[in-house]
Amino acid sequence: MSLYAAYAGNLDARLMSRRAPHSPLRGTGWLNDWRLTFGGEQMGWEGSLATVVEAPRSQVFVALYDLAPMDEDSMDRWEGVGLDIYRRMRVRVHTLEGEEATWMYVLNGYEGGLPSARYLGEIADAAESAGAPHDYVMELRKRPC
Repeated sequence: MSLYAAYAGNLDARLMSRRAPHSPLRGTGWLNDWRLTFGGEQMGWEGSLATVVEAPRSQVFVALYDLAPMDEDSMDRWEGVGLDIYRRMRVRVHTLEGEEATWMYVLNGYEGGLPSARYLGEIADAAESAGAPHDYVMELRKRPC
């Protein structure tokens, strides 16, 4: 098993149970000194796609999954790794138990552009379902789209 950190729609455990049915949710945490942003407008169907970029004093709420080897290929296909949309990146996530070495998907595109209202709402709903703090969810809901 490898530890995967989800930060956008994959925060939703119900969605992840369909995308990676053999990979249980381990918990949640924070990706410190990174921020959620959007980019690659030309890569998505309806606006820019979620990604993270380094940003001192910022945080991104994440859900941690023990990703089973049999689910890794399907997740890579879902995230467009073979199409060069996203790539895997190793990061450290802060949890109540301490720092965890994990990996996540980051966009292979430049930051910029706006997400669709539907997509942004999906991300906010997923964050809320994962137990993100109210102020974090409200910040997502107020973002321009």
